Amino acid sequence: MQTNHLSIEGQTIAYTASSGEGFAALLIHGNSSSRRAYQRQLDSELGRTHKLVAIDMPGFGDSQPVADPEKHLGVANWGRLVVKVAEALNLGELALVGWSLGGHVALEAAEDLPGCKGVLIFGTPPFAFPPDMEAGFFPHPAMSAAFTADLSEADMKAFHDVFFAPGYDPGDARFIEDLRRADGRARAAVAGSIRPGGYKDEVEVVRNLRVPLAVLHGAEEQVVRLSYFDAISMPTLWRRAVQVIPGAGHAPQWETPEVFNSLLGEFLADCAAQQ
Repeated sequence: MQTNHLSIEGQTIAYTASSGEGFAALLIHGNSSSRRAYQRQLDSELGRTHKLVAIDMPGFGDSQPVADPEKHLGVANWGRLVVKVAEALNLGELALVGWSLGGHVALEAAEDLPGCKGVLIFGTPPFAFPPDMEAGFFPHPAMSAAFTADLSEADMKAFHDVFFAPGYDPGDARFIEDLRRADGRARAAVAGSIRPGGYKDEVEVVRNLRVPLAVLHGAEEQVVRLSYFDAISMPTLWRRAVQVIPGAGHAPQWETPEVFNSLLGEFLADCAAQQ
């Protein structure tokens, strides 16, 4: 995977771009992960026909060290930086694609990015303030790691395993490697974002979106409750339904890439049609 770098506000941002030149998508990873989680999109036929750009948010992957934690960590800061990355790369009209934490960041950025023609989220329950964590998440004991700076190897392994459907073997060490590499302050900043002004009211964001919103959901999710979306008003919901992916857990882009890529490609085509 080729690594490129930008400097935004004095912070190094690592990114990888696919070879395609079609309608663009900016891919945002989840908590304690990296752009490497999207390799099965970047290297796919979809990546050869569309300009897919996957980034590492500060504190994760190769966007380290963190230049200024006060400016570059936390949901609001990551959202601002996503807007600046899209502008610096001259992506023009594009869709934002966010996995888990990356979906929250995509919702943070969407309203501030004039070229945004659609948002696709997966593993992301849109939260109001204060967030209804009990309604949005299953009570999995490993999930406390998402908000904890210092993790033991056992903590990381348990957190890693909830990314996937029960019993699924990712066949690759990248997810646990990225967990080990992540700056613990970035995880703590996720918890620190749960305060007034720490993130936009995402229930209001999705209610007021003027572009298509796709919501994908793994049928074997161990983290996010599908029922949570029933209570959320999403007027621009793509195909008027959450798209449930059989056999996938929290990471369908890795577990079931053929189905995921097909849905993403169809969504990008619909977004491009708005141009």
